Amino acid sequence: QVRLVESGGGLVQTGGSLRLSCVASRSFFSIYAMGWYRQAPGKQRELVATIASGGNVNYADSVKGRFTISTDNAKNTVYLQMNSLKDEDTAVYYCLARILGNDYWGQGTQVTVSS
Repeated sequence: QVRLVESGGGLVQTGGSLRLSCVASRSFFSIYAMGWYRQAPGKQRELVATIASGGNVNYADSVKGRFTISTDNAKNTVYLQMNSLKDEDTAVYYCLARILGNDYWGQGTQVTVSS
């Protein structure tokens, strides 16, 4: 098992940037993949970005070229750098760890983009 704690959310103007962080309670060893999902009001949770243990990354089409996922293995932390934010990026962002076929989630951090 793993405990995930997100931070870095907040209110930002359209076109601005935020960096989300997710600290895991254990090392990334044996964690197959880490990622970020988001859920807007009235919508289903959707993939934002994932990064596998081998380094392969995957992005939702809606964030490609604007968001970057990265990890700092020494700090057991995964980041999501979000640039050129749009109103439609407003959502609760959740951190995910996938271990041996099981998914573990953080509590979420709110990102609000407003003009």
